[in-house]
Amino acid sequence: MGIITTLIVGLIVGALARFVMPGEQKMGWILTCVLGIAGSFLAGFVGQSLGWYAVGEPAGWIASVLGAVVLLFIVGKLSASKA
Repeated sequence: MGIITTLIVGLIVGALARFVMPGEQKMGWILTCVLGIAGSFLAGFVGQSLGWYAVGEPAGWIASVLGAVVLLFIVGKLSASKA
């Protein structure tokens, strides 16, 4: 049950990040889900490094969306430099 919940939360967080980020992002729903999950992990890692979260404590929704927006920005810059 935990994996399915993680995928659903990742999809929601990724969709929110794509909604918040201006411009068009060309990616499917699977990459959106991966983006949301990676954003949650990034937010959790940064939060634990700064002492905001205890070890093993998940990041909050807002931090997860911000992490996903940061990753989406980085991916957009990397893909723009290749073209």
